[in-house]
Amino acid sequence: MRALRAIGLTAAGLLTAGLCAAQPDKIGTVDTAFQWIGRDHDIIVEAYDDPLVSGVSCYVSRARIGGIKGTLGLAEDRAEASIACRQVGPISFTQPLKTQQEVFSERMSLLFKRLRVVRMVDAKRNTLVYLTYSDKLIDGSPQNSVTAVPVDRATPIPLK
Repeated sequence: MRALRAIGLTAAGLLTAGLCAAQPDKIGTVDTAFQWIGRDHDIIVEAYDDPLVSGVSCYVSRARIGGIKGTLGLAEDRAEASIACRQVGPISFTQPLKTQQEVFSERMSLLFKRLRVVRMVDAKRNTLVYLTYSDKLIDGSPQNSVTAVPVDRATPIPLK
């Protein structure tokens, strides 16, 4: 009975964690190269709301490979992305923040490559710094982009 309860609680926790994961809002795409079969190569722009900081959204642009492999999700997208995070409403915090924490992660290839966004807190300047980069199981990319969102001094950033 206890084992079943533990399994149920674990499953409920995983389901809740999945529901809390940040899902991007697609803002738009721009075609960069025509493909005869499958979707074109393009640049996609997506918006992510920071799950722990109300009032901050991050806009990430990245290249996507088209063609047959891209359409089927088998292509490995390029390790190039850009990020711009902005205050889009009153800033508030749902809980204290870690000084550095991954906020978003999205698959860029079938198995090994991910696009990541990490939030860092610059406590001295009361600023949230967001970094985007891609990593790969064997060899990551040094290409990255960074942006910062200053927070009003009247709203100190709570830290863990």
